[in-house]
Amino acid sequence: MHERSLSQEARHEQIIEIVSERGYATIEQLASHFSVTPQTIRRDLNHLSSHGRIRRVHGGAGRDESSTTNAPYLSRQRQNSDAKQRIAELVAAAIPDNASLFINIGTSTERVARALLEHRGLEIITNNLNVASILQPKDDFNVIIAGGTVRSYDGGIIGEATIDFINQFKVDFGIIGISGIDNEDGSLLEYDYREVRVAQAIINNSRRRLLVADDSKFGRRALVRQANIGQIDALFTNAMPSDSLLRVLKASEVELHIAD
Repeated sequence: MHERSLSQEARHEQIIEIVSERGYATIEQLASHFSVTPQTIRRDLNHLSSHGRIRRVHGGAGRDESSTTNAPYLSRQRQNSDAKQRIAELVAAAIPDNASLFINIGTSTERVARALLEHRGLEIITNNLNVASILQPKDDFNVIIAGGTVRSYDGGIIGEATIDFINQFKVDFGIIGISGIDNEDGSLLEYDYREVRVAQAIINNSRRRLLVADDSKFGRRALVRQANIGQIDALFTNAMPSDSLLRVLKASEVELHIAD
């Protein structure tokens, strides 16, 4: 019985990971993946849904977009990987050589950092240890890491010292990731209020602000309001936003760049 319980627990965690990565999975797909009956998967999904781990929908399950906690870092790295790569390449094409820029916390901004490796002479200030590690091998880049408290789960640097450090600079571009965008009013949403304050400093000290967000961020309900999309100069994404968000973008004169 104990072994069966452990096996079931492991299957539940893998179901959550699959649904988080794909956004949606059917009962048939999951039953085939785990070589169990559809009835077993239905019980699994009902259990996970009752505990707020997934969203139960007809015929399968989707991500719980109303969750007030972010997905695990490694899961976020894999989620919408192809879309993030296309977006990163589009952002990199908008950055000239010899520019100065902030790059903040996020798996999408890390993709942008990697896409910038073909550039020359960049000055980069970041509060993301993963970004610094990606860019460090380039001997013609000047990479500056903000001081502060390091989050163990994703290498993000946050805190009052981080804000004070960022406020010393004025750069050409601020490359900003986000956890969610409200479809109705364009609020930019995050899960950690300490990360929000650092991102606000980046927005305030960038001449041009580029928001990087794949389509899974549209309508996602994170808890803390970071800013409004009207404070951004350009949104880089992989799909057309909703009509209501498009109206907000147009009213705020925010450029929309969609990666093919």
